[in-house]
Amino acid sequence: MPAQSSVNEVRITAAARLHLGFLDMEGGLGRKFGGLGLSISGHRTRLRLTKAKKNIVEGAERERAAHLLQRAQEALAPQSRHHLIVEEAIPAHAGLGSGTQLALSIAAALRRLEDLPANAAADAALMERGERSGLGAGLFEDGGLVVDGGRGKRGLTPPIIARTPFPSEWRILLVSDPNCVGLHGNGEREAFAALPPFSGAQAGELCRRVLMQALPALAERDFDAFGAAISEIQAVVGDYFAPAQNGRRFTSASVETTISRLMSGGAAGGGQTSWGPTGFAFAASESEAQKLAALAREDAKTRGLSIEIVHALAHGAKVDAIYAHLA
Repeated sequence: MPAQSSVNEVRITAAARLHLGFLDMEGGLGRKFGGLGLSISGHRTRLRLTKAKKNIVEGAERERAAHLLQRAQEALAPQSRHHLIVEEAIPAHAGLGSGTQLALSIAAALRRLEDLPANAAADAALMERGERSGLGAGLFEDGGLVVDGGRGKRGLTPPIIARTPFPSEWRILLVSDPNCVGLHGNGEREAFAALPPFSGAQAGELCRRVLMQALPALAERDFDAFGAAISEIQAVVGDYFAPAQNGRRFTSASVETTISRLMSGGAAGGGQTSWGPTGFAFAASESEAQKLAALAREDAKTRGLSIEIVHALAHGAKVDAIYAHLA
C-alpha cells in the first residue's frame, strides 16, 4: 500500500496592516464605514498549532489566544483539542491589526489542521473581528492595498471591492509610542457612540479621494498624488475622531509632532493608523526613507518614540502544513 500523509502541524505567519482611513461614517446608502488598508512588513504574528489531548496555549498573548482558540474550536472542531504556540505577536492596541490577525491566524490554522476549507471572511465574523472593517480579512488573504465596501444591512464581513499592488520601491515610516495605547474594546464602542453625525458630503469627498486620486496614483506610480490623497483622507477622518482623542488628530501628541517633522522633511501621506498610537508617513524610496528617519530619529528618541522603515507586502498570510507520513 502507498504511504498516506496527514497534517501534523500548521504554521501561520500574518503581517501587520495600516488602516489608512474610514470612508463613510454616515451610512446613508445602506453601507457604513468602508476603509482603505495596506499590508506591511515588520511586525507580524507567527504561531504553530498541533492536535493534542487537551488544550495547551503558550507564548505571546497567551490569555487572548486561549480565548480565541476556544471560540474557533466551538464553531469548527468542537470535539478536538489543540496545542497552540504563539511565537510572535503584532503589538496589541497599536493600530496595526493585532487582534484580527491573531484571530484569523488561529482560525486558519485550525481549518487547515482539521482539513476544512479556508474562509477568512467567515472567520472574521466567527471571531467577531469584522464589526466595522473587512480590511483585516482581505489583507490576511492576499495582502497589497485594499478597499472594503463597508458593512451592509446583512451583517456580513465587509467585502473587499478593490485590490491593487503597492509600488515595491516606496517605503513606509512607522512612528511608535510604547507609552500609549489606542482605543479598543468597550472604550472604542463608547467613542463611536458619542461621535457627532458625519455628513454625506464628507463621505462623498473621501470616496472621491480614493477612487479618483489614491487608486489611480498607485496605478501610475504617482507618489505625490497618492500622498496628497492620504493626507486629505487623514485630515478629514482625524478631525472627525478628534473628540475621542483629546481634541487631536492623533492619540499620541508626540507621534503627531514627529509625523509633522517627517512631512516637513519631504515625506507624504502622514497620518495615524486606526486609533493609533502608531503613526505613518510614506517615502518614495529606501534612500529617501533613511534620510527622513535620520532627520527625525534623535528628536523622536527624546520623546520615547521609535521610527522604523517598512515596505508593503504583496501577499497574504503564509500557511505552512507539516505532514506526518503514515504507513
